[in-house]
Amino acid sequence: MNYLPSDYLPILIQLGLAIAFIVGTMLVTHAIGPKRNSKLKDEPFECGIEVKGDARTPISIKYFLVAILFVLFDVEVIFMYPWAVNFIKLGTLGFVEMILFMVLLLAGFYYIIRKGVLEWEK
Repeated sequence: MNYLPSDYLPILIQLGLAIAFIVGTMLVTHAIGPKRNSKLKDEPFECGIEVKGDARTPISIKYFLVAILFVLFDVEVIFMYPWAVNFIKLGTLGFVEMILFMVLLLAGFYYIIRKGVLEWEK
């Protein structure tokens, strides 16, 4: 099926109107909105906790490492759900492949534990 450029005109019009509405709304609310600045209002606010110190304080690399490992293993575990749903259809080959997957997953987890990555205090 061949599409002509004129076939896309309604989509472009709708996109243009949506962008115009967004920009127009932002400009109007900025122009007519209240402008009340004060020292207390302009301070950073985080969940009701008072600001202490500098925002640029160094954070332990362990925090980021644990976060990355969580995402890595969480994504790998997500692959188990479709396997479990289609367990019967996949048969013996699917079971062997999942065993291999689990062995590799646990080997990575064992490596992380042996390296002491999850130990906070040394």
